[in-house]
Amino acid sequence: MNSLSMFSILFTILSFPSSTIALDPDSVYQSFLQCLPLNSPESVSELSDIVYSSTANSTSYTTLLVDYIKNQRFNNSKTPKPVLIITPATESQVQAAVLCAKKVGVQIKIRSGGHDYEGISYVSSDPNFIILDMFKFDKVSVDISTETAVVQSGALLGQLYYRIYEKSKVHGFPAGVCPTVGVGGHLSGGGYGTMLRKYGLSVDHVINFRIVDSNGRVLDRETGGEDLFWAVRGGGGASFGVILSYTVKLVRIPEVNTVFRVMKTQAENAAALVAKWQEVMPNIDDDLFIRILLQPVTVNKKKTGRATFIAHYLGDRNGLMELMGKSFPELGLKKEDCIEVSWIESVLYWANFDLNTTKPEILLDRHSDKVNFGKRKSDYVQTPISESGMTSIFNKLVELGKLGFVFNLYGGRMYEIAADATPFPHRAGNLFKIQYSVNWNDPDPVLEANYLNQSRVMYEFMTPFVSKNPRGAYLNYRDLDIGVMSGDSYSDGKVYGEKYFMGNFERLVKIKTAVDPDNVFRNEQSIPTLGKTSGKSRKIIA
Repeated sequence: MNSLSMFSILFTILSFPSSTIALDPDSVYQSFLQCLPLNSPESVSELSDIVYSSTANSTSYTTLLVDYIKNQRFNNSKTPKPVLIITPATESQVQAAVLCAKKVGVQIKIRSGGHDYEGISYVSSDPNFIILDMFKFDKVSVDISTETAVVQSGALLGQLYYRIYEKSKVHGFPAGVCPTVGVGGHLSGGGYGTMLRKYGLSVDHVINFRIVDSNGRVLDRETGGEDLFWAVRGGGGASFGVILSYTVKLVRIPEVNTVFRVMKTQAENAAALVAKWQEVMPNIDDDLFIRILLQPVTVNKKKTGRATFIAHYLGDRNGLMELMGKSFPELGLKKEDCIEVSWIESVLYWANFDLNTTKPEILLDRHSDKVNFGKRKSDYVQTPISESGMTSIFNKLVELGKLGFVFNLYGGRMYEIAADATPFPHRAGNLFKIQYSVNWNDPDPVLEANYLNQSRVMYEFMTPFVSKNPRGAYLNYRDLDIGVMSGDSYSDGKVYGEKYFMGNFERLVKIKTAVDPDNVFRNEQSIPTLGKTSGKSRKIIA
């Protein structure tokens, strides 16, 4: 494989100083079989059934490992493999797994849906790691009388949406558009969707949680305290423990919603329209969200740029047409472009399902997505980009040839919540968030190196247009290019931590030090503890 293949994660692996020698997988397996019954009231047979090893039950181990790998970049022979996979179904099994991992001396990686863009929920730079695979924790309990839901961390967003839909047609939850994303990772990193201008982030609606800490205790908001409750709502749950569940407050939605998708090429004034979108949309009605996709395309055998405007409006077609006619007539929206849908149908629409042939039950399918190769990065825009600036961005995307952008609109409720209300700091002052997105299907390492390089070249190109000092980033668009942890180094953690969390980073460090002083829960971009400054920050250069 080309040396640049899987560059982000393999750079970490090659550069991390390891204080341990790789343990024998069979010895680790036997150690866990002996340790688990000593720390759980469950029977030996029940506990042995949740432990998988590449030596003892290799076929099942391989199937489980691959089942929730959502980025093929991390699914090949050179990808580091866990010594064990543990699939708990009860809280006591999670508690026992944490205690035994500490005793045996292995790192814990926690996987809920497997959508971490750098694969760090199932890949590690530590030679001795296990995966705590939470897919059996997939229960969702909805109580419409209190407008709440208790959702376990291994449930997927699609399951949460469907269970709400089963109980009510006028309730929803503001979270992501990909139904196979795990709740545990999505909510602990912030979480957002098409209702963020109306209702803010997913974590703005979390009212309680359950977690297993580094001492094997099950804590909630009352027993864990307000600091820990604050930290796991956007600070990355995997730095603090194993999230078992979140209790969330549902939101009210109208029975009729409206969606549309309008495409404009550069020849159709795409650059001017995107520039105008920046100007009018942050202050438009909070019921409207419009995302823009910027992509290089070929039209009549000529390469050009295209902007796709995708909308979700909490209201009917007539209300949307009136609003757009007053605020954004330049887009040229037509009534026939608009599709009236229920909220659950809007979920299907945004997940790119055909509304004519797809039933909501597809949301219960944990593998309804197509898994390919990919890379993501993120940025925040705080000052409007001029039309000429937009033109230069289009031209650069066309020049590179594969990478695309996703512009996610802010404003509304996002501007009303304080930057320190949760660890997620990117609120007022941000016009929109950028996702850098490149996907491909060919495993050719030369192509992979090219596409990863495109993301880094474009990231450098965007420097004049985006936030500065520090340059902001979104935790759920995981990007190891912006910094990597070496051991438990505060200085390393600060490099990426201030990009993800801005002024909230220091509070996260203090909470981490209090609840997990031995750094049991760690990964390549975890929150460090205080007092350790050894190691050298590793930034990957394109």
